[in-house]
Amino acid sequence: MDKYPVYTLEIQKSETTYSSVSQIIEYLKTLVDQHEVAGYIATFDHYTHTKNLDGNIAPEIKDAQNLIFCFGPAIPSTKILAARPRSIGVCELENSFMIEFLEPPKEQLIDLMETWAKSVANK
Repeated sequence: MDKYPVYTLEIQKSETTYSSVSQIIEYLKTLVDQHEVAGYIATFDHYTHTKNLDGNIAPEIKDAQNLIFCFGPAIPSTKILAARPRSIGVCELENSFMIEFLEPPKEQLIDLMETWAKSVANK
């Protein structure tokens, strides 16, 4: 995991009006829908998927979902497909939400996704 640049933001539940992962995912989806290039693809319920497989889930994780979308306005080479689509993961812990994503290659997209994540702390 140390090989991948992961942006991580922890938001205390007292810092946001959102009370569930689903609400945060829906909010982030509206930001994707409003963006001139981004396109929503799907929401993946990672927690339920793993639970149904009898997989290992850290006990502190109460819910975990991924918002999957793409910024791809061009396909300049075959390698770009390895970096797409994008995903923002949202996990619920006892007193906070973790928002995490792999940093995209373009600095302006990192800044945008960071702004989206920080906007969840809306109190």
